[in-house]
Amino acid sequence: MSDHDQLLVIVDPVARRSDGESVRIAKDVLSAGAEAKICLPDSPEEFSRALSRRGSRCPVVLGDDRALLRAVTLLHRDRAPLALVPIGPPDALEVAYGLGVPRTAVAAARTVLDGAVRSMDLLVDDSDGVVLGDLRVPAVPVPAAGTAPSVWGTCRSLVRTLVRPAPTYPGVLVHRLRVEADGVLLADVDAPVTAVTARPDGGAGTAEVTVHPAGPAAAPRRASAGVLTVSGPDFRYRADGRVTGPVRRRTWTVHPEGWGLTLPRDGA
Repeated sequence: MSDHDQLLVIVDPVARRSDGESVRIAKDVLSAGAEAKICLPDSPEEFSRALSRRGSRCPVVLGDDRALLRAVTLLHRDRAPLALVPIGPPDALEVAYGLGVPRTAVAAARTVLDGAVRSMDLLVDDSDGVVLGDLRVPAVPVPAAGTAPSVWGTCRSLVRTLVRPAPTYPGVLVHRLRVEADGVLLADVDAPVTAVTARPDGGAGTAEVTVHPAGPAAAPRRASAGVLTVSGPDFRYRADGRVTGPVRRRTWTVHPEGWGLTLPRDGA
């Protein structure tokens, strides 16, 4: 309890609007077990100010994945730990659940009081965006076999074909990307790919990178790296469910044990 006897409980405004009852229950559990200062920001700016003025209090966010990502973005430079009580629909909490946060407000609030901080690796890009779980480049999904690509995808493919002929694979969108992992070239623009995926490699201090080449017989290429750079024609990427871009170049760097999250103790 000594690590959590002073809490800064920040209630995301979306959580207050979407499920006020769960918010109330979580606040009651936290206030009953620790000295808790409750903060009700109405904007991202107020959210940021509350975290910056946390002092020695452990921040506890009541909200969904977007609130968690906002907090980690603001706190990772100090490697400050935090806790999350999930409030929101399941599809807005996939990242949190994937990290091991309990699924109910009561269980998560009790974990804040009785759990332990687990240090985790973090991917940080060159615009200070963070990735806690999955990264996908580009953001567009790969259609199933026999599925026609969207009109926008068709237009982009046509433009690429006019600039430089590209092989065609039925039902699959291909992209010309240059992919470097720790300076090693995994793919170049003359060899189309369907996607590049990455995620922190389970505390190893590296990211697990997979390049999916185009072509029915092409095997994925995998690497573990501390730095991943992707460049090419304008592309969007999806990180923890958020779509960013378009950009022409982006570099992600692994920060070993770059953040900490309070989770249930082993065996709890």
